[in-house]
Amino acid sequence: MQYVLTLPDGARETIDLLLDGHLEVLHQNTAPDALPSWTALAYHQCPNCPLSVLTHPRCALAVNLVDVMRFSNKLISHDEVLMEVITQERRIAQRTTAQRAISSLMGLIVATSGCPHSTFLRPMARFHLPLASEEETIYRATSMYLLAQYFLKNEERAVDFSLEGLVERYKILQKVNLAIADRLRAASETDASINAVVLLDIYAKTMPYAIKDSLEDIRYLFSSYF
Repeated sequence: MQYVLTLPDGARETIDLLLDGHLEVLHQNTAPDALPSWTALAYHQCPNCPLSVLTHPRCALAVNLVDVMRFSNKLISHDEVLMEVITQERRIAQRTTAQRAISSLMGLIVATSGCPHSTFLRPMARFHLPLASEEETIYRATSMYLLAQYFLKNEERAVDFSLEGLVERYKILQKVNLAIADRLRAASETDASINAVVLLDIYAKTMPYAIKDSLEDIRYLFSSYF
């Protein structure tokens, strides 16, 4: 999958996300000496991180944001960019703000980085929808979670059709977003990347409430099932 951003000065920035068979991004920045200090796991480590610095000296999510930070420091949040997302199936192009484009890219990286708290998002990464609206995100996230329950049921394992498990996962993700924002402040020269994380965190904060309250807003779409 490829993200191409055309910046206000006409320069083009390309991020290639190479995913393995488990939908985890293949690290392209693996030389420790070449990595900035803010990628160290101990640097603003998430309070709920289950990893040890002894076995994981670097935060995989931070490592995969190094290239994003390189070009986001050239941008202000509300700069207009042309965002192109290219997959095997299609090419999507849209003009948007720098913060929304970077947030869309970061969301994909968060899901595929190897962070233990975001692996549940990998099915959504496989069917990535750039610049998804809140309603689209609610639909995709709940559909993904309920399909996971279907597969669990087929294996005679415990299932959760109440969506409480999904709510809890998003609450955990909020802590990850806060810690990542702290990391990026050390690397940021402009506000674009920080505000991109803020946009992601807005979704993470609203999802627990939206899952419970907003699903009724799209119930009418399923009237043919009743």
